[in-house]
Amino acid sequence: MASDAAAPDVRVVGGWASPFVMRVCVALRLKGVAYEFLQEELVKKIDLLLASNPVHKKMPVLLHGGRPVCESLVILQYVDKAFAGAGPPTPTMVRPRRPPYRFWAEYTDAKVRQIAGHDRRRQGRGGGAGRRGAAAEQVAAALGQLQEAFAGCSEGRHFFAGDDVGFLDIVLGSYVGWFRAAEKITGQPVLDETRTPRLAAWVARFCAHEAVGDVMPDAGRLVEFGEALRAALAASASRP
Repeated sequence: MASDAAAPDVRVVGGWASPFVMRVCVALRLKGVAYEFLQEELVKKIDLLLASNPVHKKMPVLLHGGRPVCESLVILQYVDKAFAGAGPPTPTMVRPRRPPYRFWAEYTDAKVRQIAGHDRRRQGRGGGAGRRGAAAEQVAAALGQLQEAFAGCSEGRHFFAGDDVGFLDIVLGSYVGWFRAAEKITGQPVLDETRTPRLAAWVARFCAHEAVGDVMPDAGRLVEFGEALRAALAASASRP
């Protein structure tokens, strides 16, 4: 997204398939901040990522004027503060420090990421029908809890933050592509309109938002990515 509001040298280091990278892109787009996207390699980490996050060596990394900012939840809050005057006012990170919002963001990452198929170690090992069935039950329980959280946080409005996409919307919404990929693999609904109708309606609104549509990964591509990643990790593990 192009914008004159961007500060010099705003770059995002990461991979298109990562929900954590998607969060950063959505936040910048909500602020109307132009950025350069630097694609991470499938297995081997690029030098810029290793130099920018030498301790954890994980994406995403936001580079703002050469200064690295790491960890997706930290980056979301940084973007809101650093670009407070960029573009129209948004409620993107208005309430991340209020207990309910921070709790549910951390709950989402603790409960949902292991089921959304994005843990590389689990992808490398694969999984049988029993593991997938157990994961499906776990995600159903987690999404049931998040539907109740949506009712309380939204106060009857369209998003967790109210009338527009906000902090918690970005955190949970970043997993939607992987939910859809899981549906393709298992043939079972993840966001079920019968079991979680409010969240299903919220997903449709979230994905239709102009800041989200272009960076929401396609489910078919994610399935292919998962297969390629498993093959690459297996090949890497077999090397002496």
